[in-house]
Amino acid sequence: MQSVHKRNHLSSFLHRGVALAALAGLAAGPVAAQQTPAPAQQAAPAVQPVPAPVAMPTLSAKQSAELAQLLADAGYSQGLRHDGAAGPRLEGNEALVRAALDYARAVHSGRLDESDFQQDWGLRPEAFDPLPGFADAVKRDRITAWMRTLPPPYAGYDGLQKGLARYRAIEAKGGWPTLAAGPDLSVGATGARVTALRKRLAVEDNQVGATGATFDAELKEAVLRAQRRYGLRPTGTVSTQTLAALNVSAGDRVRQIMANMERWRWLPAEMPAKRIQVNIAAAVLTVFEGDEAIASMKAVTGRPGNETPMLQSRIHSVVLNPPWNVPTSIATKELFPKGAAYLARNNYKIIGTGAGRRIQQQPGPKSALGLYKFDFQNPYAVYLHDTPAQAAFSGYGRLESHGCVRLEKPAELAELLFRNDQNWQPDQIKATLATGKTERARLQPQDQVSVYLLYWTAFASGNGQMNFRADPYGWDKTLASKIENRSAATAVASR
Repeated sequence: MQSVHKRNHLSSFLHRGVALAALAGLAAGPVAAQQTPAPAQQAAPAVQPVPAPVAMPTLSAKQSAELAQLLADAGYSQGLRHDGAAGPRLEGNEALVRAALDYARAVHSGRLDESDFQQDWGLRPEAFDPLPGFADAVKRDRITAWMRTLPPPYAGYDGLQKGLARYRAIEAKGGWPTLAAGPDLSVGATGARVTALRKRLAVEDNQVGATGATFDAELKEAVLRAQRRYGLRPTGTVSTQTLAALNVSAGDRVRQIMANMERWRWLPAEMPAKRIQVNIAAAVLTVFEGDEAIASMKAVTGRPGNETPMLQSRIHSVVLNPPWNVPTSIATKELFPKGAAYLARNNYKIIGTGAGRRIQQQPGPKSALGLYKFDFQNPYAVYLHDTPAQAAFSGYGRLESHGCVRLEKPAELAELLFRNDQNWQPDQIKATLATGKTERARLQPQDQVSVYLLYWTAFASGNGQMNFRADPYGWDKTLASKIENRSAATAVASR
């Protein structure tokens, strides 16, 4: 159950855009708050005894049968296998135990080794040794209960698991036929393509009548619902983008769901109660307190080629009137070629000479970072920031940045982060901004908030309806390939 907390809202920002969170797949479900320990004096570390190695447990005949059945079903339902065919028959205590431990690692922490992670996949699963827990479960005869604790404990993961079962069933029935290309379809259209469109939409949407050759108002509403599920501009007209989304096969949707389930396994078993999550693929930011989304806004994330990395960090300060230290690659490729007059006109300053020169854009209304920059440590030099280019937020495909995350409502986010700090109430923030001078406003330790940049291309909304986004960086396909290669290597090694 998700808990509901009463709170004083700062402004309409705290509730006007929360629906975006569901549309971006950011609901995390029940989590336990992590408490920040109070400062303490340094003391010499106590010598900890080295725990004795856990022996491989011996299963009873009943436990062996129970475990074999669990393993036969669990890997498929948890999205670890593509098909429901029975795996190799497991005979003997050692084979069953090793299979249980392999399953536990896979469903709890994922199937990749450190070498499989790309540089910009900055999330890493925590180290996990399943043997002690499994041995205890065998001792207490609680194997089934132990296995239920292994998957990620989040509503977002549970929604994907249910969606996986549904789309596998659709695939097993033959999926859906490809819709033929042709002129845009809208209200008033008739013919075979409209009939095919109805049948296609009815597979995913039980509100659609599957028969009829006329594009009427009811069918327009169904198209609008589909466009929202796919993150497309809801026009009610079936044009190129909508047709392409509808023509992604059911099998590819299954694989997309499985890739997203794998990424959930990289998250910690307990996420901080106060956190900010950005869905990179959907370009939406959501603020959480406990298990409740309290605010949400549109974002602009990295375009393909300038990908926003997946990462976990902690916002420690907000820079007001920030200068922009232009990365060398952007300065060399995009700014220096425009000439000195352009740089001066847009408030850029050249620092240094020769090969060591660099560009800094001074604070002001033309600054690419706007008035706010939200800082957190990470090896990618990315951050959240304001922008004077507000037109980008009206679009539905908001992957336009060089990798940082631009925010639709940075002032409201700053106000929310500093709401308990009397030194940085709205009037003080406005007064500092009015000076035009750069100042770093540090969050108090207890007010620092965790930030997660995540890549969700498949997620379930509150009513269980699956939503999909494009795979703009190709990370779904890359991840699926790595998993398949890893599985193939493991199968060869086990022969």
